[in-house]
Amino acid sequence: MKYARLTKQQLEELHPEFINFLATQSVTGDEWKQLKEEKPEVAEDEIDVFSDLIWEGVLSKVGYLENVSEKQMHLFYCSDKEMKLISVKVMNPEIDLTTTVGFSWFKKNWQSDFVEYLTASKAYTEDKNLDKFNLIKQGAVITKGELYQWFEKVIVTS
Repeated sequence: MKYARLTKQQLEELHPEFINFLATQSVTGDEWKQLKEEKPEVAEDEIDVFSDLIWEGVLSKVGYLENVSEKQMHLFYCSDKEMKLISVKVMNPEIDLTTTVGFSWFKKNWQSDFVEYLTASKAYTEDKNLDKFNLIKQGAVITKGELYQWFEKVIVTS
């Protein structure tokens, strides 16, 4: 398995797609039930293959990722050739960016001496979807990139 198995809830939400996946492999509903009962390891393998297919499709469309912790924000733009990073570090010990109060403070004080910025870019390895997936495993979430785009404008015009 290349990525991670979808959760039970995700599989339930993708039930129609899973049925289509089984159909492409000429597996009927009755055959699937029989497979689960008689060869559960084969059924598990099918779920793993389906999970990887779904992840591959999702990851290929990811444009932005964000990983926000108490004191830092890592904002990623996933271009075709490389990943670009805007890193924000808050050095005010009283601020927690994961809270509404902390993020409100940040929005008002983003230019203060208590905030540091770093930009970087990195070429993908031979598997850019796996690079994105590894960031998700580390806590990043897929976003539309509003925060990254705002910072990019601010940093370029500064």
